[in-house]
Amino acid sequence: LVQCLYIRLEFETAGKAPGLQIWRIENMDLKPVPKNLYGNFYTGDAYLLLYTTTAPSYYIHMWMGNECSQDESGAAAIFSTQLDDFLGGGPVQFREVQNNESLTFLGYFKSGIKYKQGGVASGFHHVLTNDVDVKRLLHIKGRRAIRATEVEMSWSSFNKGDCFIVDLGKDIYQWCGSDCNRFERLKASQLAIDIRDNERNGRAKLIMVEDGTEPDALTKVLGPKSSIAPATPDDEEVDTSNKKKAGLYMISDASGSMKTSVVVQTSPFKQEMLSLDECYILDNGVDKNVFVWKGPNANTSERKAAMKAAEQFIKEKNYSSKTQIQVLPAGGETTLFKQFFSNWKDKDQTTGPTKAYTIGKIAHVEQIPFDASSLHNNKAMAAQHNMVDDGSGKVQIWRVEGGGRVPVDPSTYGQFFGGDCYLILYSYKQGSREQHIIYTWSGLKSTQDELAASAFLTVQLDDSMGGAPVQVRVTQGQEPPHLMSLFKGKPMIIHTGGTSRKDGQTKTATRAVECNVSHESPITSIGRCKVCSVSSAGFWSALGGKKEYQTSSTLRNMVKPPRLFGCSNKTGRLMVEEVPGDFTQSDLATDDVMLLDTWDQIFLWIGKEANEVEKTESPKIAKDYVDSDPSGRRGLPITTIKQGAEPPTFTGWFQAWDPHMWDTDPLEKIRARF
Repeated sequence: LVQCLYIRLEFETAGKAPGLQIWRIENMDLKPVPKNLYGNFYTGDAYLLLYTTTAPSYYIHMWMGNECSQDESGAAAIFSTQLDDFLGGGPVQFREVQNNESLTFLGYFKSGIKYKQGGVASGFHHVLTNDVDVKRLLHIKGRRAIRATEVEMSWSSFNKGDCFIVDLGKDIYQWCGSDCNRFERLKASQLAIDIRDNERNGRAKLIMVEDGTEPDALTKVLGPKSSIAPATPDDEEVDTSNKKKAGLYMISDASGSMKTSVVVQTSPFKQEMLSLDECYILDNGVDKNVFVWKGPNANTSERKAAMKAAEQFIKEKNYSSKTQIQVLPAGGETTLFKQFFSNWKDKDQTTGPTKAYTIGKIAHVEQIPFDASSLHNNKAMAAQHNMVDDGSGKVQIWRVEGGGRVPVDPSTYGQFFGGDCYLILYSYKQGSREQHIIYTWSGLKSTQDELAASAFLTVQLDDSMGGAPVQVRVTQGQEPPHLMSLFKGKPMIIHTGGTSRKDGQTKTATRAVECNVSHESPITSIGRCKVCSVSSAGFWSALGGKKEYQTSSTLRNMVKPPRLFGCSNKTGRLMVEEVPGDFTQSDLATDDVMLLDTWDQIFLWIGKEANEVEKTESPKIAKDYVDSDPSGRRGLPITTIKQGAEPPTFTGWFQAWDPHMWDTDPLEKIRARF
């Protein structure tokens, strides 16, 4: 009773204000962790975390260290269920395991997570300290999600590819391996500053050390320097084909014990497969993810036993003990869960009349009305509507023919043939500077030779202009709104077959093409039609009534939260990793290619120091990314931009974009804080 009362009192502060709260499990009790030490986790312990948004909505995480006991992990599960009950059963629940945390969890600790050896059982406590007797070695890993693991204080723990922090209390040394790249140095420096400012209250000295220039203070604690091991890969080999493999199971306790039955064994799924009266397990165990979806009308015992049912399911399937679990109420589905459904539609992003789920990547992005006159000043609007300006700049169009580009007669600008490929160069003024966009348009019936030639000619045109233009690859039927605005008030007309060359129109192209039309159709698709400027009431009635035009398909539903990924081959193979939490401009690694997914467009951002493999392979990854999306985004426009030449359609997705951020080396800026 005393223990339950204590827990209840601890919960009384839970979720009262937006932000993060962390408790450690200590002798089956909950003890709050001091805020200064958030991000420090003892590997022998279990923790309970609660993130509260302003809506409010809630995210509960139970975290287990690799050496935590069965009793502690069991207590964490009980407290997680009790906290879920206390908050009305509406929170999203996560089970986190050391080194395999969810992106949501990692996003809370942008400067990195520190794994410390020991725990409650061995007498280690979270206390605010200016302790000058600290002596530990931290191994820093990761480019997007930063993890610092305490390792043996010995030269044998070091390798040439990573950064290490030798923490001696009053002095904190950041040691950089000879093969360590700039972005990793930057992230390690942020973590070293975090230790100084939060764990030492600013009372420690930071010293940067390069491999081969070690001061006597280091050899005094580590001994004479021995040979340093070569670089090791950051991550285990990942089979990306597993990311979309999943099965769907229904949970039932009708027999007196929890049982699962197969609904469908292969993804993608349909949203209507989820009955509001049931609970389900979505099994992506091959990629170490298991989800439980709780129908709002399911019986109480099934809803309360959701986490337990998932743990039992993992055991029955012999999945890794590091498998992540997410327990989701209806309306609180994460992006990771929704990607397995081909037709997922969010209902207002709410869970009932008041609770809105608004956290990081799950956030509802406020819609901004379109106003062409303020495009240059309002980057957020330019980004959301995918319009750099009103389309009144200079347009030049070439058709790809015989491996070269042939100018198109300006009187036919706006007409495109499905058997052709085109290059459209658009030039406009932004302030006093002239900016350029190259649209590479591919007809659905163009040949492989033409597709290859169009890619080559785009690079050639880009090179001839000093590499300054933004490049946008467009597939027929997926035209962005800005491209459709370039033809001086004329409609964009796509002839579904044939080519615009002499005798190029095939018989199929001379027939009018029957299509499903409505007032919302942004493109006129015809064989041969007479386009009239007069619209009768009967015409609009046939289209379902005249309504306001949309500037972007985004606005037909809601603005989807953007996602940012890094494409890097620093480990010897090209890997794609999502940036956790709410991303910022500083997450753009200048030695990588970054992929920004804004739902109805994909941006590839080329860092100035990205290598050739990253530059050439990333477009293929971007194409595979959209083509394999079960929600049907095949052929989405892919825009390639270069560091320093970002259009407002890109910068508007970042809070407080600073065009001068890279004028000074970011590494020099961070070193100045040492």
